[in-house]
Amino acid sequence: MEVSFSQEIESLRMGDGEVFHGEGILAITKALLQSGVAYVGGYQGAPVSHLMDVLVQAKGYMDELGVHVEACSNEASAAAMLGASIHYPLRGAVTWKSIVGTNVAADALSNLSSPGVLGGVLVVVGEDYGEGASVIQERTHAYALKSGMILLDPRPDLTQMVAMVEHGFALSEASNMPAMMELRIRACHVRGSFVAKDNRSPAISTRHLMEEPAVFNYAKLAHPPVTFRHEKLKYEERLPAARRYIVAHGLNELKPGQHTDLGLIVQGGLFNTLVRALQGFGLADAFAELAIPTLILNVTSPLVPEQIADFCKDKRAVLVIEEGQPEYIEQEIATLLRRRQIDTPLHGKDVLPMGGEYTAEAITTGLSLWLAKVLPALDTTSVTRWLQGNQERRQAVAHSLDQALPMRPPGFCIGCPERPVFSALQLAQKTVGPVHVSADIGCHALGTFEPFSTGHTILGYGMSLASRAGVSPHMNRRVLSIMGDGGFWHNGLLTGVQSALFNGDDAVLLIFKNGYTSATGTQDILSTPSEDNKNRASNKTDSLVHTNQTIENALRGLGLQWLRTVESYDVARMRSTLEEALTSPFNGLKVIIAEGECQLERQRRIKPWLASLLKKGERVVRVKYGVDEDVCNGDHACIRLSGCPTLTLKDNPDPLKVDPVATVIDGCVGCGLCGANAHAATLCPSFYRAEIVQNPRWHERLLHSLRGLVVRALSPA
Repeated sequence: MEVSFSQEIESLRMGDGEVFHGEGILAITKALLQSGVAYVGGYQGAPVSHLMDVLVQAKGYMDELGVHVEACSNEASAAAMLGASIHYPLRGAVTWKSIVGTNVAADALSNLSSPGVLGGVLVVVGEDYGEGASVIQERTHAYALKSGMILLDPRPDLTQMVAMVEHGFALSEASNMPAMMELRIRACHVRGSFVAKDNRSPAISTRHLMEEPAVFNYAKLAHPPVTFRHEKLKYEERLPAARRYIVAHGLNELKPGQHTDLGLIVQGGLFNTLVRALQGFGLADAFAELAIPTLILNVTSPLVPEQIADFCKDKRAVLVIEEGQPEYIEQEIATLLRRRQIDTPLHGKDVLPMGGEYTAEAITTGLSLWLAKVLPALDTTSVTRWLQGNQERRQAVAHSLDQALPMRPPGFCIGCPERPVFSALQLAQKTVGPVHVSADIGCHALGTFEPFSTGHTILGYGMSLASRAGVSPHMNRRVLSIMGDGGFWHNGLLTGVQSALFNGDDAVLLIFKNGYTSATGTQDILSTPSEDNKNRASNKTDSLVHTNQTIENALRGLGLQWLRTVESYDVARMRSTLEEALTSPFNGLKVIIAEGECQLERQRRIKPWLASLLKKGERVVRVKYGVDEDVCNGDHACIRLSGCPTLTLKDNPDPLKVDPVATVIDGCVGCGLCGANAHAATLCPSFYRAEIVQNPRWHERLLHSLRGLVVRALSPA
C-alpha cells in the first residue's frame, strides 16, 4: 500500500506516562500492544482499516516485540487464526468491517466459541448504521448471542476504549469466551488522548517459541459428541464467570442523577450522543453530569441480571437506548425483569426509531416523547423549537427549489481504469442485446449508478460468478459476471471459478485487475505488481500492466481454456472482446481480465517523481484532453458514455446555437477515455489531445513561437 502511516507507527512506540493524542482506531491499536497481544490478523474495511494498515507497515517494530501480523485473504481466514488461542495461552486479535465480515467469518467463530479459548481473544469489528454506510445494516449482536461470545461496546472516550481492550482480553481468559468489540464509525474516528503504558512483549512470541505442541485434547474439538458438553459449559460455567468479572471490575458504568425514580440504559457507544441530547433538555452538562441515573453498558452481552434488576427496581420508568434492530437488549431486559416480577415500565423502540443511526436528533426526538410521559412538568420548549426548526429548514430548502435536487451518487475516480470497461459494455450491448449482469463488491460496484446503471445483484464479495448460476441456465442470452482482483482472491476463485469449471457452466466472467484492493484503501494483494516493477515504473507515466500474471496462472492451473487479457483503456478492443465472449460458440467458462492500474495508486506513484523532475528543471510532459467547441454538435453522447467528472457542459460560445457544448475541466489526468470512447462509438471528432510541456527545451520554444506566428497570420483579422 502506498499511503504512509509513519507518524502513526511512531505513536505506537509510546511508553508509560506519555500522552497519546489521536483517533479511536489508533488508540485501539496501541491498546492491543499494551495488552501483550501475540498475533494480529484481519481483513481491511472501513472504519477499522487503519488497524491493519498501521501494523502491516510497522512490521519492523512488530518483529521487535515478537508480535505476528497476518494480512488475511478474507475474514474467514482471519477468524481461523484465533484457533491458536484454543490450546495455547496466546492473546490474539483480528479485525474486519461488520456485518458482512462477520458473516464471512461465521463458521470459524462458531467453531471457536464451542470449545472456548485459553488465551484471550478479541475481534474488533467496525459497524456503521448511518445513511452513508456501505454495508447491510444488521447487527453483530446476533452472533454474540447465538455463539456465546462477549460483546463489548465501549463508551467513545479513548481512555475507556483502551481500558476495554485490556479488560476484553482478561475477560475472555476469565470466562474462556471469545470477545468481540463493536466500534461505530464515530468511535473509530473520535479524537482524544489517553496516558499510554509500555507495550508488552508476549511471553510466547515469534522471538520466544514453544518447544512442544499441546497435548491432544478431544474436548477442544468442535464436533459431536463433545459439542454437547460445550453447550452446557457455555451457560453453566462461562456465562457466570463472565458476569462475575464484569461486576468485579465495574465494566458497566453507573451515572447517578437526582431523578432517582427514572432510569436510562444505554449502549456504551451511544453515550456521547445521549449526553448531547440530554443537554438540550437541561438534564446534562458538557462534563457528562446527568440528571437521570444512567447505566452505561460497555458490555452489551452478556448482561448481568442482578445488575439490571437492581437498577430497574423501584423506578417508575426506564428507557433503553439501543441502536439497530431487532431490539435484542430491550427484549432481554424485559425477560429478566419479568422473571423477577419487577413491573417497572420499560420503554425503548416504542419511542425511538427501530432502525438507522441514532444521531443526536433521533435520540432527542425519542427522549422528548418519553419525557412527556414521565416528566410532564419539564420545560421542553427549546428542544421542541430546535426539532421543529430542523424540520422547517428542510422544508424551506425543498420549497425554495424549482424541482428536487438530482441524486449525487458516488462515482469512479477521475481516470479510473474501470470506467472505460463499463463504457465498452454499454457499446457491446448495442450489438448483442441487453445482458443480465451479476455485480460484486468493490470499486466496480459504482457501475450500478448512473450513467452506467449496470448490475442486477450484489450478493457477496467475490460471489458474482456463483450468484449467476441460477440465472444463466434459464436465460437465452449469456450472463455476465463482474468481480475485482480483490474479490477474486477473497472468495471468487473457489466459490465462483472452481464451481463453474467443475459444473461445465457456459459463463462469462470479467475480472478487473487494478493491482490492489482499492475500495478499502489500496492494500496490496497477491496480484499486486512487485516493488521492482513499481520502482521501474516510477520513471514513466504509463500504468503498470502485465507485471503480475498470478491471476492468469491460477486460472490456467484450474484448466481454464478461454482467457483474454485486455488493457482497460482500449475501449474498442474491450468492446470486441466482450462481444466475442457473449457470442462465442465455445461452451464453457470464458474469462476477460481488464488490466489497468488503480488511478489513485498511479497518481501517488508518478506525482512525487514529476515534482522531483520539475524541481531539477528537467523537461516534463503532461497530457490533457479537450473539446473543440466549433466541432462539438451538442448531443452529449460522450458524457453519457463516459461518466467522467471532468467531462461536463458549458454554455455554447456560438450565439446562434442553444445547446451547451462539452468541455474538459481542470482535474483531467489524461487517461484518454473520452477520445477512446469517441473512436469506439464513432462519435463526433471534437476531442483533441494536448501535450503540456513544462521546462521545454530551446528548440521547442522556438518552434512554438514560429507556430504562433503562422497561426496569427492565417487567422482572419
